[in-house]
Amino acid sequence: MIRVRQVKVSIKKDNKENILKKISTKLKINSSEILNYKIVKKSLDARDKKNIFFVYEFDVCLKDEKKIHLTNDIFIVNEENYKFEITGKEKLNDRIVIVGSGPSGLFCAYMLAEAGYKPLIIEQGEMIEDRIKTVEEFFKTNKLNPNSNVQFGEGGAGTFSDGKLNTLIKDKLNRGKKVFEIFVEAGAPEEIMYLNKPHIGTDILRKVIINIRKKIISMGGEFKYNTKLTDLVIEDDKISAIEVNNKDIINCSVLVLAIGHSARDTFKLLHDKNVLMKAKNFAVGVRIEHPQEMISKSQYGDSYKLLEPASYKLTYQTKSGRGVYSFCMCPGGFVVNASSEEGRLVVNGMSNYKRDEENANSALVVTVTASDFGNDPLAGVEFQRKLEERAYNSGNGKIPVQLYKDFVSGTITKELGNVVPNTKGEFCFADLNEVLPGYITESLKEAIPSFDKKIKGFARSDAVLLGVESRTSSPVIIVRNEFGISNVSGIYPCGEGAGYAGGITTAAIDGIKVFENIIRMYKI
Repeated sequence: MIRVRQVKVSIKKDNKENILKKISTKLKINSSEILNYKIVKKSLDARDKKNIFFVYEFDVCLKDEKKIHLTNDIFIVNEENYKFEITGKEKLNDRIVIVGSGPSGLFCAYMLAEAGYKPLIIEQGEMIEDRIKTVEEFFKTNKLNPNSNVQFGEGGAGTFSDGKLNTLIKDKLNRGKKVFEIFVEAGAPEEIMYLNKPHIGTDILRKVIINIRKKIISMGGEFKYNTKLTDLVIEDDKISAIEVNNKDIINCSVLVLAIGHSARDTFKLLHDKNVLMKAKNFAVGVRIEHPQEMISKSQYGDSYKLLEPASYKLTYQTKSGRGVYSFCMCPGGFVVNASSEEGRLVVNGMSNYKRDEENANSALVVTVTASDFGNDPLAGVEFQRKLEERAYNSGNGKIPVQLYKDFVSGTITKELGNVVPNTKGEFCFADLNEVLPGYITESLKEAIPSFDKKIKGFARSDAVLLGVESRTSSPVIIVRNEFGISNVSGIYPCGEGAGYAGGITTAAIDGIKVFENIIRMYKI
C-alpha cells in the first residue's frame, strides 16, 4: 500500500474524479493504474481566504507499486490495527464492576466484554431512551432529576454536547483508531476515521451509544441503571464489595471508577474512604454566542457557503498571567442548562450533526488554580458549587444572560440586540459580574477585545454571554500508579472524572488503557 500525503484539492472541485486526477498527478502515473484508494486524513487550509483547499492523505492500491518514486510524501505503509493480549495470571472471583457509562466506562466495558470478561456496568442515571425524555422535560419545566440529567446517565455528559472527537494525543498503539472503528460500527459517520476535526453531533451520538450498549450486552456484559454507588467495602486496603442505592451489596475485587467530572457525591465518598486524591487546576467562565454566519465569514471569507459551519480556537494571556481560552466551541448549536444539583446552575454547549442552528457558541474560560480555591482535594468542587449557586440565584433558576456591552459596563441587560440566545432551558437577564469573581470577569474583559482582532465582530456589543461555565474538566485527580491502580488495591480510576482525560475520545482511550491494565493482571 502506498501512502500519499499533501494532496491539495480545491473546495470547488472536491469530487472523486478530480481527487483521482490529483492522486495520479502526485504519483506521476495514469489514473488507470490506481485500483482503489482510501482517505486517511482530510483537513482544511483556510489561511488564504481567496484560495481555500482541502489537504488529503490517501492510502492507494496500485497495479504496480515498484515503479513509484518514493519521497517524504509518498511512501510504503502497512496497515496497523489495535491489538491486545491477555497476560494476567490472577483469577477473578467476581465480575469486574464498572461505575459509570460515559465514554471511558463504555469503552472499557466494550473491550472487556470482547475479551470475554463479561463486566457489570452500573449507572446512577437512566438509559438513553429514558434519559432523553427526562432532560427534555427539565428544559421545559426546570424540574431537575439529580441522578439523571445532562451530566449523569448513559453516555455521560458528552451525549448532550457537540460530540467532538478530536484529540491531540499521540496514538502509536492505535487505541484511537479502535475507538473510531467501534463508533463507526455502531452507526457514526465513516468520515470520523479521517477528518481532522471529527464530530458526531448529539443527535447521532445518542443512537450510537444505544448500539454500543447492545453490542456489549451481546458479548456478555450487563447494565444496571438507576444504580448509584453509595459505599465501598474495603478490607486490608483492598476493595471487596460495593454498596449501591444505600442497600444492595455487590461483591467485586476489581472496580473501575469511570465516574465523570461532575460526580461530586462520589468524590466525597472516595475522600472519606481514604482513596488518595488531590486537587487539580481547571478553568471557569461563561458561554458566548454570535451569529454562526459571522463566524463562518470571518474564518472562510466569501467561500463560507461552500463549507461546513466554521469553528474557532482562541487563546490569550492576561497581564496578570492568567490564561483565557475558548473551549468546547459548538458551531450552529445550543447553549444548554447542564445543571446536576438543586439550587445550582451550569451551562454547556450542544450541537446536532448538521450544526445548522443560527448561533455559534463557545465557552470562554479563565484558568484557576489552588491559589484561588485551596489545596484540599475537594476545594475545587466547593469553588465550582459557589459559582453555580450564584448563577442559579442571579437568574432565579434560569440561565443568566447579559449582552457583552452590558457586561463591560456592569449593568443588567434590558433588551437583546440582533443575537437571540439559542438555549435549551429558560434564560433571564442578570449581571454576570455578580456571579464570577473579579479576577475572572476582568480577565474576560481584557481578552475579548483581543479575540476581536482575530475574528471580526467577536466583541460586538450584542454578543450574548451566558453563565456559568464551570465544568471544563475534573477539579480532582484520583491518584493511580503505573499499573493504573489507586492506593486501594483493585480500584482503577478511569477517564475524565478521575483526571486522566479531556473529552470523548481521550476518555474512551483511557478506558482502553484501564482495560489493558486489568488484563495484564487478571485472567478470565
